[in-house]
Amino acid sequence: MHRNDRLALQRIDRLVGDRLPPALYRETVPLHIAAWEVPGEPVPFGDAVGQTYTPVSEGTAWGRPWGTVWFHVTGRVPASWRGIDGTRPEMVVDLGFDGSGPGFQAEALVFRPDGSIVKAVEPRNAFVPVDGDEIDLWIEAAGNPSVAGTFTFAATPLGDRRTAGDDPIYRLRRMELGLLDETVWELQQDIWTLRGLVDQLEPNRTRHARVLAALGRAVDAVDPDDVAGTAQAGRDELRAALSAPASASAHQLTAVGHAHIDSAWLWPIRETVRKVARTFSNVLDLMRTEDDFVFAASSAQQYAWMKEYYPELFERMRDAVAAGRFAPVGGMWVESDTNMPGSEALARQFVEGKRFFLEEFGIEPLEVWLPDSFGYSAALPQIITAAGSRWFLTQKISWNETNRMPHHTFLWEGIDGTRVFTHFPPVDTYNSELSAAELALAERQFAEKADASHSLVPFGWGDGGGGPTREMIAAARRTADLEGSPRVRLGSPAQFFSEAEAEYAEPPVWSGELYLEYHRGTYSAQARTKRGNRRSEHLLRAAELWATLDTVRTGATYPAERLRSLWQTVLLNQFHDILPGTSIAWVHQEAEATYARVADELQEIIDTAVRSLTGAGDRALTANAAPIALAGAPALGVSVAASVLPVTPERYGDGWTFRHERFHWAIDARGLVVGAVDLTTGRELIDPAFPGGVLQLFRDTPREWDAWNIDAEDGALGTTLTDVVEVVADGADLVVRRRFGSSHVEQRYRVDPFSGALEVEMHLDWRERQKMLKIAFPLRVRAERTESEIQFGHLSRSVHANTTWDAAKFETVAHRWIRIVEGDYGVAVANDSMYGHDVQRAPGPDGGARTVARVTLVRAPLFPDPEADQGAHEFRLSVLPSASVAAAIGEGLRLNLPPVTVHGADEVAPLLTVSEPGVIVEAVKLADDGSGDVVVRLYEALGSARTAQIEAGFPVAAVTQTDLLEREIEPTALRETTGTVRLDLAPFQLVTLRLAR
Repeated sequence: MHRNDRLALQRIDRLVGDRLPPALYRETVPLHIAAWEVPGEPVPFGDAVGQTYTPVSEGTAWGRPWGTVWFHVTGRVPASWRGIDGTRPEMVVDLGFDGSGPGFQAEALVFRPDGSIVKAVEPRNAFVPVDGDEIDLWIEAAGNPSVAGTFTFAATPLGDRRTAGDDPIYRLRRMELGLLDETVWELQQDIWTLRGLVDQLEPNRTRHARVLAALGRAVDAVDPDDVAGTAQAGRDELRAALSAPASASAHQLTAVGHAHIDSAWLWPIRETVRKVARTFSNVLDLMRTEDDFVFAASSAQQYAWMKEYYPELFERMRDAVAAGRFAPVGGMWVESDTNMPGSEALARQFVEGKRFFLEEFGIEPLEVWLPDSFGYSAALPQIITAAGSRWFLTQKISWNETNRMPHHTFLWEGIDGTRVFTHFPPVDTYNSELSAAELALAERQFAEKADASHSLVPFGWGDGGGGPTREMIAAARRTADLEGSPRVRLGSPAQFFSEAEAEYAEPPVWSGELYLEYHRGTYSAQARTKRGNRRSEHLLRAAELWATLDTVRTGATYPAERLRSLWQTVLLNQFHDILPGTSIAWVHQEAEATYARVADELQEIIDTAVRSLTGAGDRALTANAAPIALAGAPALGVSVAASVLPVTPERYGDGWTFRHERFHWAIDARGLVVGAVDLTTGRELIDPAFPGGVLQLFRDTPREWDAWNIDAEDGALGTTLTDVVEVVADGADLVVRRRFGSSHVEQRYRVDPFSGALEVEMHLDWRERQKMLKIAFPLRVRAERTESEIQFGHLSRSVHANTTWDAAKFETVAHRWIRIVEGDYGVAVANDSMYGHDVQRAPGPDGGARTVARVTLVRAPLFPDPEADQGAHEFRLSVLPSASVAAAIGEGLRLNLPPVTVHGADEVAPLLTVSEPGVIVEAVKLADDGSGDVVVRLYEALGSARTAQIEAGFPVAAVTQTDLLEREIEPTALRETTGTVRLDLAPFQLVTLRLAR
């Protein structure tokens, strides 16, 4: 017969699609099913089993959106099934699954009568093992709606409980007992592996022809009228093809079981708790039969949920961890965003994560595991190393829309020069099913193949959970040593990294941030969530400082557990789909409420400590929790309030002016900044034809991923908002009110009497859709670069777009300030809650002499939350000319950690003083071990080596340098500890000191 590959493949696919599935179960019998619908939020097993259940049958509608239905299933294994070789009974469940993928729809957790968990039921993992002859199972079924559908990014009401509806959205399709034919199942796996391999082999090579021929013979051998009786014959025809060994140079893949479970996204946090239980129970069930299977899971928060809500499951996890089968990785509290968390917050992600794993399991993960965060801060290598970790893994950079990362295994160098061994799996997914296509892609793309032979593949259904399946393990077994395929070995992340590091002694170096050329809108979506995070970070900083001072000076009890709990709450909300603003409405409503509660509790801690320190009295005092002097108040202490006259607006022609000893600011009748004279240099920074403080409204209709993305094309589709309702003076403020579209905004200009910075406070009622609002400052500055604050330092970025790498950074992230740099001159733009910025050369032939700095205020995407950002917002930013980096840092601190007026009897001397203004104290707290030692975290902030002296305001017995977890290390900066402490700091060096009292 003449060969026709297309027809041969059609014949094979028909067998797999139509003939084998009906033969998987030799026989099925019905079960008795009863149901109870939970009237509100989910309830624990103990509450559910005591309810009244109503008999139901297959075909019954169930599951209102976000609702829960418990099914009680009973029955008996037929006596005729006993003793049949190559078979086993199991329950088969179809809750009414649709095509939207595992993790994004209905799921269930199966319990025994004693409350112990069997496993989960998922769209592609829908069987339940049966032990014994009697079936008595309780199934907690979650009616989670498919918010994303097929990811068309259409607006949906399903992400908000108030609009999701109450009608059932699922129909119970199957819940019965089946007798699995193990030989038919194994034949399915054989064919799946080889059929996938055929598509990856070169059609004209011998291996392709022989595999295809073997598959054809298997089709011939399997009788459609007796699949069970002939399945083994089909397997026999495939044995030789599956036994052919891989080539000597075949790429080696370490396959690590994994389930990237978003701690919130298209479901609320409470549903994530259940998703984790479902996934981890699947994994533990798989470990019963697969001895060498290792599962890696990150996020200490998810383990902590299991300990709290599913203690029986957690104890089984503990045993699996001890056996080396269940591998805690990441060492962070959650897989957080790394662009927006502040310095101390990102450090605490590691402190809290690692401490949990050490306390609960006696294990310290050395791999930092962040496959899906939206870009990676250039400060991260130093933080990773300071936390005691060695390796870093990410996958998300494969989503770049312009440039491809040139490496897969490399050393990543941070802003301080620290290097971390990094792996970027070339398989381009963290949800692999170990298909032939994925394995071949990993080998083709592996950039270091000339010098290294090893990469990692995380396999298992993720995002919404589910984890590895028995089919995936079968695929790994068949590709362990298979001609035409990379070799696949089940293993752990630590095993991979140890071997990869040993194999590749001199990997290439990537220096600076791992900027994701995608998802740039995450710096600005859901502005209230971002404001809550920023405020929480600074309140935590102040609470720890004042509580430490109170303990040291008065002997008050330090609220350690309370502060730790609040930190963990804030760290959870830094997860990479919460803080970036890419979750459903429910998640962000809950986050905003949580931040309000956190603020109230932290303010109570602060007030209690400051009152204790200052004593009862009526003196007006200034409490300054910032690490620099502000508003005339010394750093880290309480002093007599400084007296200063405000700078008030004066009429000037048809506009207004603010006259400060350093700067004169002019604002015209439209409420726009038309003059900014730097009196120290005589320089005018604003061209009246291109005013500053101008609001610009842009179209915001990305090609895909609405809340995540900003497209460059929309940046050319903006409208400048110059219409004004009124401009009036109000004390030291100049108030500008505008209306546009369905929105209105009040801008309040004022000048800080100490620094002379022009401050703009905005109260916005935002009612636009698919629009983005920015505030722009065109400056008469020819900037080659900007400096942007990141964790423990700052990062320089080019203003020009000479290369595709530069052009792709048209929206960038910064923390409290950016600095537009022209030679030795700089202008700082600081903010109190925003992260998204763009700085560009002005358009036009003379544009090179002007640089436009914009801060993104708010967006209005329709997916996944169609009400995103609607309503009231507050923003504060400032512009400071003639600003050094130190001055920019000062402006950022002034807006975010302003001195607070308190009333009491006594001033409070600082707990410590630092001689060098370029060294910034980031945190002051008591040691986590309860010893009473004071821990100080600080860093060199200006980017050049310097020496600093530190004087403590309390008796110190000894000073040691520690890692982030407060464990003593060999000193790298600490030079003298007798009397005054001396530090020799490298550029941007992060140092933690432990001061024994």
